[in-house]
Amino acid sequence: MIIRKISLAVSVFFSITVFAQNTANSEVKPEVKISYLDSVKNSFVKNDLAICVDSLWMNELTSLDIYDDLTKDIQTINKDVTVDQELPTELLKQRLQAMNEKSPFEIEYNQGLENIIKSFLKNRKKSFSRLMSLSEYYFPIFEDAFAKQNVPLEIKYLAVVESALNPKAVSRMGATGLWQFMYGTGKQYDLKIDSYIDERSDPLKATAAASEYMTRMFAIFGDWELVLASYNSGPGNVTKAIRRSGGKTKYWDIRNYLPKETQGYVPAFLATMYLFEYHKEHGIHPQRALIKNFETDTIRIKEKMSFKQIADLLDMPQSEIELLNPSYKLKIVPFYKDEQHFLRLPKDKIATFVNNEEKIYAYARYDSNIYKMPSRLAQKVTPKTKTKPVKVPEPVDLESYIVQKGDNLSSIAQKYDVSVTDIKVWNNLKSNSLVLGRALKIKPKDFVSKPSEIIKKPTETAVASAEISDKNEIEVEYIVKNGDNLGSIAKKFDITLSELKEWNNLTTNNLALGKVLIVSKKENTVAETTVVASNSVDSFKKKATTAKTVGQDYYVKKGDSLYSISKKYPGVTISDIKKWNGIKDEDIKPGMKLKING
Repeated sequence: MIIRKISLAVSVFFSITVFAQNTANSEVKPEVKISYLDSVKNSFVKNDLAICVDSLWMNELTSLDIYDDLTKDIQTINKDVTVDQELPTELLKQRLQAMNEKSPFEIEYNQGLENIIKSFLKNRKKSFSRLMSLSEYYFPIFEDAFAKQNVPLEIKYLAVVESALNPKAVSRMGATGLWQFMYGTGKQYDLKIDSYIDERSDPLKATAAASEYMTRMFAIFGDWELVLASYNSGPGNVTKAIRRSGGKTKYWDIRNYLPKETQGYVPAFLATMYLFEYHKEHGIHPQRALIKNFETDTIRIKEKMSFKQIADLLDMPQSEIELLNPSYKLKIVPFYKDEQHFLRLPKDKIATFVNNEEKIYAYARYDSNIYKMPSRLAQKVTPKTKTKPVKVPEPVDLESYIVQKGDNLSSIAQKYDVSVTDIKVWNNLKSNSLVLGRALKIKPKDFVSKPSEIIKKPTETAVASAEISDKNEIEVEYIVKNGDNLGSIAKKFDITLSELKEWNNLTTNNLALGKVLIVSKKENTVAETTVVASNSVDSFKKKATTAKTVGQDYYVKKGDSLYSISKKYPGVTISDIKKWNGIKDEDIKPGMKLKING
């Protein structure tokens, strides 16, 4: 009996299984549509090598805060002020002597140099950790260019002082790139500068130009410290300093006759060299290298392409393409007739690009045509979607924060959980530099605009909605759209400008796109138990009203307005009163007799 029950259970189980399989096989799977981009990528011939890049880390390394901090330090640092930092003077002298023995620079101890080294150690250890990571990519480029011109390889540290190894760095005077060339100097050394390209930001070409400059200046001064001084202040100022010093030709002898910034420039260069040489001894640990130069290669681009198109096709962060190709100003690789333009990419991405070149160019052409579609045509072919009204919070008082020693925008932003961009906008800052003791305006976190709260442009149909307020009134709201002003809105809803301002506490005539305005207030009556939300101004004007009070006269009192009078009679509008009394404007006077529903 037991065996018979087991057999029956097994047979039932297998029957259910077979039935389920047949049912699953009989189901028709819905067809999934994929985009043109996905179809192109699915057809790519792929190679096995893959490099994982963290885009957030990329943004961190390419930020300009280190450049701003170091630039400010070099311009304001006081070499005569002793810094309290643990570094025995005798030990420092020994290390500087060791550096001097293997360098063409005359590196000798002085109190000013010690103060700058200790200042960097005290305030910029984290910055140098990040800079050493970037140096693994840029220093091989510098060393290769300098070796060809017999320029000391130690001059690679000058790029740290000049730009904090940021090829996109731009000074207040307009100097640009790793080596901070001015426009005229860049043109003098055949660096191309136009709307699409700025080769002052190209690591290879700008370094070659810097190497040529150093060679020419050494032929004039015969001293590498003076070459560096001329790079900062110009050869003319160095020549004047030599004359004022009585003909002395060593940097340390003429330093006090040079411009103030240049007096700290060469010591800052030597201090940077020291920190790179002895970073382990001071507990400075380089952050992980993002990418190394020998892991990249270039390819000639045959058609105009954007960085976004390349990033989408090759599945890589756009920020990585920007880091490797900083000379393209608009994030576009242009195509000029009889000129060649190259794109630098990781080697595995180069392989993917070469193997699928025609497909990539075809997609770029297709994507560019979509992008260039006229806006009016795009509106016709794009389905209209209803936009949900979003109330924009009114401005609130800003908190104040006093800048303290060691602060930077990043640390302050982190403290208040806001972005650096927000702080710069609130305080009208054009750079990341901060002055000690400055009061910064900070918005509380709850009032910081999030990207998701940005109001999309309303469709042609205005959005009006009615709400019953706590004061037994019906309030009708209107969302400001493009082209609106207070006059047009008041006319549209048959109200006065003063009423519109009063209801919305407006002190000026300026309106923000997406702002929610109260455009009507009516007393709530028993007959108005249901309020209908309308999506157009026309239907709003046609909304049902209660029965009007019949055959009454009203004498205008002091302080009355057509709006206040209309509120006294449920269902009566301002236009009704105007019509019944032949009034063309808002001008009514005390004692005036008005007919109500005459």
